[in-house]
Amino acid sequence: MSKILIRGARVLGGEAQDVLIDGETIAQVGTELPADGATTVIEAEGRILLPGLVDLHTHLREPGREDSETVLTGTKAAAVGGFTAVHAMANTFPVADTAGVVEQVWRLGKESGYCDVQPVGAVTVGLEGKHLAELGAMHDSAAAVRVFSDDGKCVDDAVIMRRALEYVKAFDGVIAQHAQEPRLTEGAQMNEGIVSAELGLGGWPAVAEESIIARDVLLAAHVGSRVHICHLSTAGSVELVRWAKSKGWNVTAEVTPHHLLLTDELVRSYNPVYKVNPPLRTEADVTALREALADGTIDCVATDHAPHPHEDKDCEWAAAAMGMVGLETALSVVQETMVETGLLDWAGVADRMSFRPARIGRLDGHGRPVSAGEPANLTLVDPAYRGAVDPAGFASRSRNTPYEGRELPGRVTHTFLRGRATVVDGNLA
Repeated sequence: MSKILIRGARVLGGEAQDVLIDGETIAQVGTELPADGATTVIEAEGRILLPGLVDLHTHLREPGREDSETVLTGTKAAAVGGFTAVHAMANTFPVADTAGVVEQVWRLGKESGYCDVQPVGAVTVGLEGKHLAELGAMHDSAAAVRVFSDDGKCVDDAVIMRRALEYVKAFDGVIAQHAQEPRLTEGAQMNEGIVSAELGLGGWPAVAEESIIARDVLLAAHVGSRVHICHLSTAGSVELVRWAKSKGWNVTAEVTPHHLLLTDELVRSYNPVYKVNPPLRTEADVTALREALADGTIDCVATDHAPHPHEDKDCEWAAAAMGMVGLETALSVVQETMVETGLLDWAGVADRMSFRPARIGRLDGHGRPVSAGEPANLTLVDPAYRGAVDPAGFASRSRNTPYEGRELPGRVTHTFLRGRATVVDGNLA
């Protein structure tokens, strides 16, 4: 059992402290801790020590699309980004709608060793929105699924959504909804607004997202169940979630890093790297999302890491796949949009990227305080670092990042999963 001493790190951005890791556990937190018996001493002056990050929304693509990503490459990317746990979405091939498939993904995560992988089960069979999937069997499996989502598609049938919400109440599960009314987004290519009109691209109206959120928070309240809104992207959606929470309803929501930074103005380049679902919105939406994350209306940041092979993005806009990789840049984007703007401090980042997502996913062992006796799932960040994003160096199998060449702040120098270093000096261990 190795002992690791992290010396002089600012725990959650506070005063400098030493943290001693003994095996899988944090043994001590204090000042001037002795290095006696420590096999490794990390001088961490000026760095921020956070609990390991937790992503509620990751596409690992395996099984079925290993040309885009595998559980191994995806968890390597997660570790580089400071994540110690990710929730793997169900839109694989075959779909993760049975106990067998979610257990396969869970076991692949165990074998990878770079971060914990918690499978998300599909709400409906084959993501087709017609019949409920084996929700209970997936929960009772070795994967112990608690989060269910047809992400990539909306559960647009109100009766199916109600039944799903009712079903998961039995084991305190949550339905994570991809809010997109399909009839309002047929042929849509980007956010509906001034830019779409000027470019002549099919518009994706904000109301397509907001109408589903309005319906689902009402259903969750009626049933007395938990609903989580995936990748919320509009100012109107923020107001709906804020209203639902003011009623005391069990509603949570996430925002992606790219929706905190990028706007639909980028689509003028016709570069398909900016094509994403939901689409990039307006500057006013970005402002509303940042403010809502700061005040807690939006509970957490989730990457919606969506890897695609080169040929699915290097084509004309209309034919391009939707999605962006995000695990390796998420914390840097949050530092730029939330910390450096004064909207969140580092303790707030820990809350929105570790504590809350772990709590929403009911993920034991993650999102825990940095204190003695807790699991040593930790992320060490150098906030003073500045560097241009180079996708050639990504651990992910895919390179579809919207930040190529863009200078972003901050770098994860070390990640620890139950006391074992998965990243050392910015490189995979």
